[in-house]
Amino acid sequence: MEFVKKHQQLFLDYLAKNSQPEAPKNLYQPIDYILNLGGKRLRPVLVLLATEAFGADAKKALPAAMAIETFHNFSLIHDDIMDDAPLRRGKATVHEKWDINTGILSGDAMLIQAYLQFEKYEGELFKPLLQLFSKTAQEVCEGQQYDVDFEMRDDVSIAEYLHMIEYKTAVLVAAALQMGSMIAGADAKNQKLIYQFGLDLGIAFQLQDDYLDAFGNPETFGKKVGGDIAENKKTFLYLKALELASEQKAQQLKHLYSIQTKDDAPKIKNAKHIFEESGAAEASIAAIEEYTSSAFQNLNELDISSHYKEAFTSFGNWLMNRKY
Repeated sequence: MEFVKKHQQLFLDYLAKNSQPEAPKNLYQPIDYILNLGGKRLRPVLVLLATEAFGADAKKALPAAMAIETFHNFSLIHDDIMDDAPLRRGKATVHEKWDINTGILSGDAMLIQAYLQFEKYEGELFKPLLQLFSKTAQEVCEGQQYDVDFEMRDDVSIAEYLHMIEYKTAVLVAAALQMGSMIAGADAKNQKLIYQFGLDLGIAFQLQDDYLDAFGNPETFGKKVGGDIAENKKTFLYLKALELASEQKAQQLKHLYSIQTKDDAPKIKNAKHIFEESGAAEASIAAIEEYTSSAFQNLNELDISSHYKEAFTSFGNWLMNRKY
């Protein structure tokens, strides 16, 4: 994965050169804080890699990569406020370190900064990049609203859930790849193929995240296993179990998801048992494999060199190589 490290460093150098203004301090310090909290920088790396794969200098894509990363972190600030989350990447969230009003305003400024990055592109490229970015930004907001709405509903379908994770998670990955292809001058067919590669891979990744939340190794997953069950989140596993389980087991699962307990362990254990017994766990793995396979099929049809196909394949395998 040396190519990932190379593009990560290219982006980090650009980030360092584009530091925040000094004043007003309480507007810009939180932005600097969230942008430098770390993370794998996967989305900006994909912008740069896609640009290079289609024959252009990755440096041409740095403003677009910065826009994608700035927007992503803007959305995290506001999501953390909505979720009342105390930590982000192991550190205090912006609204905890400062306050809610600061988080809202600094997040708003980040969205504006993301748009300003596109002014660094010439007219013929500026408009389509901005159109894709605006479409994606709106879809991410819609996905977040669907996620919030689903918490209050008992009739969420699997199709609705897949649509929600497509918008909330996958479209930004897909847009990052398409932006790189656009900057390099790829044709419409290849732009569509690389977008679909990112979309399917993003959905597969989120489905895998749902699965690992229940069945992952606590030592390697990085989060509390069973957290979604404890918080009554209606994930693919839960919805598939309601579809496949007997009426008695489905009612039992609905009851488990209607309660909050101080000791989550029995609730998590019983829910996982229903997931496995009903076949929902197996169906979840099958769905992950289906979306991953679809992603790689689109990748294979791209008009790029075998070297870059191998690079994207390695990236996809690395992204999905988390232990069941």
